[in-house]
Formats: sequence, structure tokens, C-alpha cells
Amino acid sequence: MVIRKAISEDAAMVASLAIQMWESNRMEELTQEFFQCMNQNDSVVFLSIWDGQAVGFAQCGLRHDYVEGTGSSPVGYLEGIFVMEKYRKRGIAKELLKNCQKWAKEQGCEEFASDCEITNEASLRFHLNVGFEEANRIICFTKKL
Repeated sequence: MVIRKAISEDAAMVASLAIQMWESNRMEELTQEFFQCMNQNDSVVFLSIWDGQAVGFAQCGLRHDYVEGTGSSPVGYLEGIFVMEKYRKRGIAKELLKNCQKWAKEQGCEEFASDCEITNEASLRFHLNVGFEEANRIICFTKKL
């Protein structure tokens, strides 16, 4: 397994992984979002390559606004992490996260944060298993005007 920083040319490959997690998105939109992310100084994407195939990714960025449960700025933020089901339980997600945290520290961050949907038990277990502490639970509301 190799973990490397993704480059612009990897945007479609990362999007093809991300669409498996964020199914309500469109490939074209995700590809464009990752392309932009890979060309900014305040975000990064790491890819996990297994036998020449991209099997996982992690996206992180810097958040300068308030992040729930933190007291510094900027905060490194795990925007998304995904490993293909066939490759799970091999430590890939932990290694991707380590790369994100190292990058955030290099950017001057003292804290690292993330979130998941309140019903996503697998993501909750992952976060707790890799050392995150739950900061808060919220329910968000919307209303058409």
C-alpha cells in the first residue's frame, strides 16, 4: 500500500471513490470540486493505492471559522474519508488520517476535527477508534421561505 498526495490529474479518480460515499452528488461536480481542492493551499487530498489501484482517499482542509469543540484557529478538518469495502479493516483509513493530521500540523494547526451524520454508526466508531472525542451532537433544521 502506498499513500500519496493527490494531484489535479487524480480528480476524476478521487471523485469515483467519493461518489460511493456521497451518492447524491454527480461525478462531474465532484471531479470539479476535487480539482479545485487540489489546487488550493488550504486543502489536500491523499490517495491510498493498493496494487496499482486507488482504493481510498481522505480530504482535509483548514477551517478558520469556529469549529465545534475547538479553541484555536485554523483547525485541520477531515472533510471526507473513504476506503472501498473490499479493502477495509487493513489500517488504510488510519494511515490516510495520519497523513491528513501531519499535513494540518505542518500548516500550523494545533487541533484537528471532523464530523459525521448522527445515524452513521460506522463513521462514529471509526472516529472514536482513531482518537477523536465527541464534542457535541446537533440536529439541523431547514425551512423553505
